[in-house]
Amino acid sequence: MRLHDALDQFVLQLQADGRSEHTLGNYRRHVALLARWLGANDDLDEVTPQTLARFLTSDVARLDANGVARSASTVNALRTSLRVFFGWLHGAGLVRTNAARMVRRAICSPPPPKTLADQEIERMLATIARDPTPEGNRDHALFALMAWTGIRLSSAIGVEVEDIDLAGAEIRLRHVKGNRTERVLLGPRTVALLAAYLGARRSGPAFPAFHGGLLGRRQAARRLELWLDRAGLPHRGAHALRHSFAVRAYARTGDLLTVQRLLHHASIASTLIYARCSDERLRLPVE
Repeated sequence: MRLHDALDQFVLQLQADGRSEHTLGNYRRHVALLARWLGANDDLDEVTPQTLARFLTSDVARLDANGVARSASTVNALRTSLRVFFGWLHGAGLVRTNAARMVRRAICSPPPPKTLADQEIERMLATIARDPTPEGNRDHALFALMAWTGIRLSSAIGVEVEDIDLAGAEIRLRHVKGNRTERVLLGPRTVALLAAYLGARRSGPAFPAFHGGLLGRRQAARRLELWLDRAGLPHRGAHALRHSFAVRAYARTGDLLTVQRLLHHASIASTLIYARCSDERLRLPVE
């Protein structure tokens, strides 16, 4: 069986299992790296544990498109994708043996989350607020909501006006990781901002694109990059707003369970990356 044919069947199974588009995209990218390295020699019955070992030590696996070394966690994600992909192929009877049976994740600590300081977020929002255009108003409300609640970009751009209950100070999120529906509680500052932004609107996307439909993830990410540039701040992905919220929440509460609920993490293991001691806490006497 050829690799691309096998990948199509694997992705079909993931779709049947209800996996998210983000997850499907990761598997496609990782398996595509292997396909690029194999070239025409992509008969999966000829792929052995030694083949994958040579791939994982190659520049294709270790370096990104700019020739910069990939992080240990990124290469670990690649290893996991190969293990799952080849394990499924073997379990489905599409290959004789599991070529990834010897692949192991490297032991490494997760990198600290990339964040923006509170002052940097306020600076960015103040920069956006000076733009009186409809796009500026939308971006100000969108990125303020993300920074003040910690919701993901995909969840935020999927919010409909009908999902926002200003009287009850909450939002119903329909697009949550794991295909769940969640409820986000809003503070007075967020309620006031959304009330002013939405005005008399009662339906449709809360943060529409210029043509009136849903705003795309890439378009929203480019808009965030634009505002960071204008504010003279370092580039950060949209997820940095979520990380910043989580770090701030943990610093204020010291309670991982609270942060887990605020972020709607299914497992507290996902929240542990925010449990980092500050220098101030380390200076406290231990007697």
